[in-house]
Amino acid sequence: GGAADTLVGASSPAADHVELHVMSMHNGIMRMRQVPSFEVPAHGELMLKPGGNHLMFLGLKQPFKAGEKIPVKLKFEKAGTVEVQLEVGAMGASAPMPMHK
Repeated sequence: GGAADTLVGASSPAADHVELHVMSMHNGIMRMRQVPSFEVPAHGELMLKPGGNHLMFLGLKQPFKAGEKIPVKLKFEKAGTVEVQLEVGAMGASAPMPMHK
């Protein structure tokens, strides 16, 4: 969209809760931590992918299976709630998921 927005949360009936996480390298060690939000630039995109910014599903109702579609509600500061279906990739897959505003 024409204006920047901020992803401030996510939820899914497939998990007890979903957190926003980021991965980074520090002294050769990969670290993961929860963050309160992700910025989405105007006319840009937010990439969620393994080894970078990602959603962490905690308290899964059942194990995810490759090819399965998982309903997720993304909560944005300005745009409100956006419902999406995310496809589960194979274990170790690294295909990025573009998220457009």
